[in-house]
Amino acid sequence: MAASQQQSSPENERLYQWIVELSNPEIRENALLELSKKRESVHDLAPMLWHSFGTIASLLQEIINIYPAINPATLTAHQSNRVCNALALLQCVASHPETRSAFLQAHLPLFLYPFLYTVSKTRPFEYLRLTSLGVIGALVKTDEQEVITFLLTTEIIPLCLRIMESGSELSKTVATFILQKILLDESGLSYICQTYDRFSHVAMILGKMVLSLAKEPSSRLLKHVVRCYLRLSDNARAREALRQCLPDQLKDRTFGECLADDKSTKHWLTQLLKNLETSTPDINSLGVTLSAPVNLA
Repeated sequence: MAASQQQSSPENERLYQWIVELSNPEIRENALLELSKKRESVHDLAPMLWHSFGTIASLLQEIINIYPAINPATLTAHQSNRVCNALALLQCVASHPETRSAFLQAHLPLFLYPFLYTVSKTRPFEYLRLTSLGVIGALVKTDEQEVITFLLTTEIIPLCLRIMESGSELSKTVATFILQKILLDESGLSYICQTYDRFSHVAMILGKMVLSLAKEPSSRLLKHVVRCYLRLSDNARAREALRQCLPDQLKDRTFGECLADDKSTKHWLTQLLKNLETSTPDINSLGVTLSAPVNLA
């Protein structure tokens, strides 16, 4: 035990030194890189970052320093890598149960939203959007009411819909996952189904995604799209509207091959069609019986 503590002591000293170095812009870049590598292995890194003097302000400075490179779009790969290391540390803070609430109360996710508004298709911008989405994804992954309540006061839903429509496959997947998590919360479902404009915007983007997936299938992305539709069908008004606007590609064998090895998504799709009272032949064509157990977890 003593030997183990002796081995870990120099490691802790390096950790503390890197945290101190975050407050110095001249040597911050290496500290960002080294600490971002440790975020998975050091369990208490988030509280260490949050409670150390000036650290969060330093991370925000890194984020704000990139704003001028967004418009006009001049972001370089080096700039993107550096700010994404800062975002990775913020994701660490957002994920930790001891710091998550304070992270939300400080409204820190709002500093990431300008990155989600970007539309440039270059790799530095795509990496920046994806890493920013990762921070929000880490928040919703906790399934905590406080997170959803906060996000519903912001413009995260239209931002996700924007990326779901025009982002890369990976960005679309994370954005759709965030929307799915919001929908799975009762307040999130009620919010989206509260007005026709909100519901129709979500339904329109999901519909476009289905058409796109029919041309370029992705089982990972399709899973989240189907789960969003299924959750919408839990709302009576949305269910009635979906009977009219659910894409035909989800009713026929368009995705039969894509779903061949994905039992959970097939079950979700079967349940969706059942909720919408789709005719039996369409359901049977998916190769799933109505009596099969459906796991909606």
